[in-house]
Amino acid sequence: MFKEFKDFLLKTNAFALAVGVIIGASTGKVVTAVVDDLLMPPISLVMPAGDWREQQIVLSKGVDASGKPTVSAVKYGHFFGSVIDFTIIAFVVFMITKAILPKEPAAPPPDPTKQCPECLENVPVAAKKCRACCSVFA
Repeated sequence: MFKEFKDFLLKTNAFALAVGVIIGASTGKVVTAVVDDLLMPPISLVMPAGDWREQQIVLSKGVDASGKPTVSAVKYGHFFGSVIDFTIIAFVVFMITKAILPKEPAAPPPDPTKQCPECLENVPVAAKKCRACCSVFA
């Protein structure tokens, strides 16, 4: 059973997927820290309050059955923070993928050919006579 599990991990790339998920989660934490600690402090200077992720539009306030206060709000600060995090993470993953994955070789340009009107054979554009049927091109 251990051998089958080992084969499963190696043949289905499950191990590589697990490593990718772990690295992705770690990358997400680093990017969130960069956004929160480096990028957003200057941006928060133009925001009306200090903590930009806590910005919200309060729709209603109330009290639930147990006496706890409830707030219904549109939390646009958290939303914009998540969008910024996603954009930066996606860009970092794109750059890493671009650097690591092999580049596909460029397809060679097609040979310039034309078709013989008599036998439909492909011949070079500069040809004056078809090599298959010997008809002369005008």
